[in-house]
Amino acid sequence: MGRIVGAVLLGYVAMALTVFLGLSLAFVGLGPDRAFRPGVFEVSTLWVAVSVIVGFGAALAGGWVARRIARRATGPRVLAGVVFVLGAALALATLAGGGPEATGPRTEGIGTFEAMQFAQTPFRVMLANPLIGALGVLLGGSALRTEQASATDSQGQSYPGAA
Repeated sequence: MGRIVGAVLLGYVAMALTVFLGLSLAFVGLGPDRAFRPGVFEVSTLWVAVSVIVGFGAALAGGWVARRIARRATGPRVLAGVVFVLGAALALATLAGGGPEATGPRTEGIGTFEAMQFAQTPFRVMLANPLIGALGVLLGGSALRTEQASATDSQGQSYPGAA
């Protein structure tokens, strides 16, 4: 049980760090004019695509970490559930008005942290993110296969310690 809890926590930390670093670098690389629509805090289509790719990559990494620590598919499966529930809760909280609102138009010299604070992501993307994240965790942790299937290769060769 302790191994599963550790796997979920460290998998989530791996995801959070990957997302933070990936999106920070993407924002610096793209700049505010390509990350947002002109003059407002609504994210651009390019930013949505970049954030989905970074988020999916982070989920793959988190699932991989969870699988390595848990040593079985239970770790990434539990992490996928946590990612889905937290992501859905965040999307619903935002729909209910739980996020900070930008006051006025976007200025030219916006910083990374201000961009993170006031970015307005379309609700349909916020709803898709928990699904994408959970799927990425399951794929990264090879948790879509049964324990028996993951313990053998395509020729039926069994591996000691697998599963």
